[in-house]
Amino acid sequence: MTRTLSWKLVIDSADPHAQAGFWAGALGYLVEDNSALVEQLLAAGAVPEASTTHAHGRRAWRDLAAARHPDDPYDENSGTGLGRRLLFQRVPEPKTVKNRLHIDVHTPPGERDTEAERLVGLGARILRAVDEQGGSWLVLADPEGNEFCVN
Repeated sequence: MTRTLSWKLVIDSADPHAQAGFWAGALGYLVEDNSALVEQLLAAGAVPEASTTHAHGRRAWRDLAAARHPDDPYDENSGTGLGRRLLFQRVPEPKTVKNRLHIDVHTPPGERDTEAERLVGLGARILRAVDEQGGSWLVLADPEGNEFCVN
């Protein structure tokens, strides 16, 4: 019997809220709203104020932020996505080497360059164009320097 497991992609970052905002805008996702859970735990004294912040116009976890697909289910009590989801966690060390894993953003035919410019407007930068026998694509970096491809 084959079973299906749920998953999320966790990405280390210096500013998880900025990264969640960038990737939500890039992919048409939503920044998760965990404010109800955060407020509930604060009121119960279960978490310290220092573990929270205000981001995207609401109370949030200081060191975690996520972007989720708008059509996927989510837990109404916590705001946590239960489907396609990118979770950004704050880490103290900066990115220093090339990613071992990256996101490919697929565009409709003929729209690659337009989409790349839109992503630049959100804070990405174009690193290089690749043109190989198997195809062509652009390599970009998100606001924290994580490489991703647009094809």
